[in-house]
Amino acid sequence: MTTDSGTNATKLPRALRYVLALLAFSVFINYIDRGNLSIAAPMLKDELGMSASQLGVLLSSFFWTYSLFLILSGWLVDRVSVSWVMAIGFFLWSAATSATGFLHGFTALMVVRLVLGIGESVAYPAYSKILAKYFPASQRASANSIIASGLACGPAFGMLLGGVLMSRFGWRSFFVVLGAISLVWLLPWFRWMPRGPGIAAEMQVGPEPTTLEILKQRSAWGTFLGLFCNAYSLYFMTAWLPFYLVRERHFSMDTMAKIGGAVFLTQALSSTICGRIGDRWIAAGGTRTRVHMTFMTAGLLGTGGCLLASSLVGPTLSVGLLLLVGVSLGSTLASTWPISQTLAGPRASGRWTGLQCAFGNTSGALASAVTGFILDRTGEFFWAFAVAAALCIVGVLTWLFLVCPVEPIIWTRRTSVALGKARVEPA
Repeated sequence: MTTDSGTNATKLPRALRYVLALLAFSVFINYIDRGNLSIAAPMLKDELGMSASQLGVLLSSFFWTYSLFLILSGWLVDRVSVSWVMAIGFFLWSAATSATGFLHGFTALMVVRLVLGIGESVAYPAYSKILAKYFPASQRASANSIIASGLACGPAFGMLLGGVLMSRFGWRSFFVVLGAISLVWLLPWFRWMPRGPGIAAEMQVGPEPTTLEILKQRSAWGTFLGLFCNAYSLYFMTAWLPFYLVRERHFSMDTMAKIGGAVFLTQALSSTICGRIGDRWIAAGGTRTRVHMTFMTAGLLGTGGCLLASSLVGPTLSVGLLLLVGVSLGSTLASTWPISQTLAGPRASGRWTGLQCAFGNTSGALASAVTGFILDRTGEFFWAFAVAAALCIVGVLTWLFLVCPVEPIIWTRRTSVALGKARVEPA
């Protein structure tokens, strides 16, 4: 599939709509697969007799290989066919999910989680590359928000249906069946996966930026640290919300599934709405800096404030505040990747996203492990919520002072120019 859609396109071609639907469904599967062990955590902890610290290490192990291999995946999608890299990674992570259901013991489970991290590391560099290469800029915020809604629907489905199924049939059968069924996604992907040069050939002619040139950009480090702060709260919720609701708030597995599903469905709805509002706001004359930073700032402040407040109130009000956390997380997800794709451009988006994810997603390992250690030492979740809220404040400062303005970098060998502001750098 090729496209010559310009940046002023008002409607996506049908083939691109199919691609976007498949990408959204793949991230839906992606986040079920990375979060399903968290849903099984209360049963897994009892079955294997693990401490909270051991459970935290097991939950964090996925991020060790995920973060490390993101750099390689970002390089690969800029060098070889992004569509085939996506297909291979999808096969690997689905097979690892299915294999999890057959394993017994802490070490075996950790190994398969490491393999899962390798497979899933291709996803976001591939998404970013495909959107930057084939989708017009005027449609990217909406396209990113649809993918973000798939991200949120994955944990929602995992908690809502997965929690119910695990409580009735056990966690092992859920892993085996989910991984096997997921592989069917590859059939339509081979039919509709994007091919050809896309619209990238029309933009930013000149030498391709190197990894070192990306690392020299202040805005790149701003997006790396900004994603770290954003993702900490997301992964804290994904990894520990089921355990928190069952063990500290004393909800049943069925009730936990409904609450957790509602939180992430709220996040999905919020990201979709914010993405559409963002595109329309920009089309009406709003600058990308003003639009994206408004959503980012409001989202981070809302996430941190509602998280901290939810740990201090009763169970009923806490559930309402957690739903507001979902709304706030959706706001940040709608702007995170349009910012990076705007800054990097089509030719650097894969490597930029790989580096950004490699740095930013270390927060997943940190959130999983640190929360376990906090629980072992304090016996409650308050300080874990406080850490997440504090990082939201750091995130606001990072996006405002290190990333702004949100303007395309014109890559040359010796000079980086962002819309008229030249910054001469060594080759």
